[in-house]
Amino acid sequence: MTSGGPELVVGTMPVVGNRQPFGVLHGGASLALAETLASVGACLHFAPGAAAGAELSATHLRPVTSGRVTGTARALRLGRTHATYEISVHDESQRLVCSARMTCVAVRGQGR
Repeated sequence: MTSGGPELVVGTMPVVGNRQPFGVLHGGASLALAETLASVGACLHFAPGAAAGAELSATHLRPVTSGRVTGTARALRLGRTHATYEISVHDESQRLVCSARMTCVAVRGQGR
C-alpha cells in the first residue's frame, strides 16, 4: 500500500512471482490486488474487519511481463451498507492493464 483512505486506496505489486506459466502477469494476481485495495477502502469506510466482498468483475486489457503494477481503487459510492469501487491496474508506463469493479458489504455484528 502506498496510500489509503475510504475514497482512494493505492498499492503496488511486482510482476515477477505473480506470473502464469506463459510469463505474463496472472489475471488472478491482478484480481487479488484489486480485491485487496477495494477491501481496505471498504474497511476504512465501515470499520476494520467489518467488510466483505460481494461482487468482483474485471477485464484484462494487456499483458505485462516485468516490473511492477500499480492499482488504484476509487470509491464510486460509499453507502451505509454497501461500498462500490472502480479499480484500475497500470503498468510502469501508465498503460491500463486491468479494469475492475468491486462491491463490498458491511458485515457488522458477525462476531468481529
